[in-house]
Amino acid sequence: MCGIVGIACLEIENIGKMIRRCLERLEYRGYDSAGIAVIKNGTLIVRKGRGKIAELNKRLKFDEIYGKVGIGHTRWATHGKPSDENAHPHTDCRDMIAVVHNGIISNYLELREKLESTGHVFRSETDTEVIAHLVEEHLRPGSEPLDAFRMAVSELCGTYAIGLITVLDPSKIFFARMTSPLIIGVGEGMNMIASDIPAVLEYTNRVIVLKDGEIGYITPTEIYIEREGRPVSWKERVRVISWSVDMASKGGYPHFMLKEIHEQPLALSNTLSGIEMENIRNICSLLAKSDRIFITGAGTSYHAGLVCDYVLTELAGADVTTFIASEYRKYINAVDERSVLIAISQSGETIDTLMAVRAFKERGCRVIAVSNVVDSTIPRESDMVVYTRAGPEIGVAATKTFTTQIMVLTIMSLTLAYMIERLREAEYRELIRQIRELPTVTESIIRMHEARCMILARYMKNRANAFYLGRGLGVPIAMEGALKLKEIAYIHAEAYPAGESKHGPIALVERDFPVFFVVLDDYYVEAIVGNVMEMRARDAYTIALAPRKYIYKFAKLCDYVIDMPNIDYRIAPIPYIVPLQLVAYYTSVMRGLDPDKPRNLAKTVTVE
Repeated sequence: MCGIVGIACLEIENIGKMIRRCLERLEYRGYDSAGIAVIKNGTLIVRKGRGKIAELNKRLKFDEIYGKVGIGHTRWATHGKPSDENAHPHTDCRDMIAVVHNGIISNYLELREKLESTGHVFRSETDTEVIAHLVEEHLRPGSEPLDAFRMAVSELCGTYAIGLITVLDPSKIFFARMTSPLIIGVGEGMNMIASDIPAVLEYTNRVIVLKDGEIGYITPTEIYIEREGRPVSWKERVRVISWSVDMASKGGYPHFMLKEIHEQPLALSNTLSGIEMENIRNICSLLAKSDRIFITGAGTSYHAGLVCDYVLTELAGADVTTFIASEYRKYINAVDERSVLIAISQSGETIDTLMAVRAFKERGCRVIAVSNVVDSTIPRESDMVVYTRAGPEIGVAATKTFTTQIMVLTIMSLTLAYMIERLREAEYRELIRQIRELPTVTESIIRMHEARCMILARYMKNRANAFYLGRGLGVPIAMEGALKLKEIAYIHAEAYPAGESKHGPIALVERDFPVFFVVLDDYYVEAIVGNVMEMRARDAYTIALAPRKYIYKFAKLCDYVIDMPNIDYRIAPIPYIVPLQLVAYYTSVMRGLDPDKPRNLAKTVTVE
């Protein structure tokens, strides 16, 4: 949820500015408060407050802080309301220790009561502050800082990524990880820690992804990692990241979200190039041997799972159950060693999905991960993995990671159907051919329809509600379209199977109520025509995304039509979501909102 940065330099640098720039690349992880702590001449300097980083920099002068070692944090509140006092970094009683933290310390109340009973005075409502006081407590007998840090971490329960500095050992940044993501950036005369790769790319493209249970420290020239008290060899774990700094910046677009919508043709192309068909066939062999397939994800990833569910069930005849990750407990008693779980997570760190993975594995279930971040926790803990190649996605609302997820899941589903001889070779090859054309198809959709989506957004900006209706594979795309409008434009939008609309939801429809129809399957065309007529009879404002071959039919019925290419309905979900992304984006902008930073949301949800 929150973003962490730590920098240790050989020479005195404008470290406040460096940390601030890194934090801005993590602001998608949380932006209700931020702060920086630096050690300078044996003194701890802490500046923090409620608000966004740019505003705080003007008020608190982050850019004017010099030093060799510092940590920073951008927050999404979990314990304690957004406030100056609750902003990180947090300090101990003597202002000798500063700590930043992402996650939840589940036993913090117990620890706080214990520390207060020995005289510690707390200044915030957060769970994080107990870490600073715990380290202070363990330092009192004269322990070395690393020993005190190690003992403090051993008392913590819950999830955490921690960065800590102390004037008692001013060249080091101490760190620990349990479930919440944390990486090390390996530089020349400088080392870093951060919650995510984009934070460090301006300074280094070499990273180490830390694993659960690892603690240690960095200095400008040294990296030390240990696990269960034993040093860990890390040099072979250094990865060179191919993302450029430009890939993680706006590149001339007004918002990351618009940039990432426009990057979808490239993201799809890169994902296609990165798919290893031997890996896909091995995954399909595992699926073919299973008695039951479970699919899970959260938010947009769940919608991608529903697309996979439909294709696996229809084409491969598989027994598939798709569920929202946070509801995994309902299904664990149906899981055994003959089950397979497909876990979908853009970040590979989504806590609900990770908890589902761990619970299913305990029952003997095999796990297949689909993720965009190499070596993240969910892929590491899974039996097999398929990576999307979307590059860093900074906008909170998922766009290019959704379409690349659907691409790999669809290829997987089609390949399984072909391998078990439920899909003829000629049909399989034709579908794969059409998938390979999707980067070009998607690019043409953006070019042809962006202006039309802007026009539609002018209508939508004044609406309070909307329905998104579809049938078959159109249902999960309707769900994702509605989610995008809710996430970034703050308009109440609900998605339903179109046939369900007359079983209650239609009662809400009145004059000018916007209703989107997603039409991508020949089989459902006439049924959806009937649904459109039902809505028009109540004076709804009807909008259809329909194949070009049916454009005249829907143009006569609907108030607004976006014509889509004539492609097989089983791969149509990938391009069909793009106009709905654009409508949501431009509606948000026209309402004066920031689509990159929707209120109350963070990019990676790492707390339950």
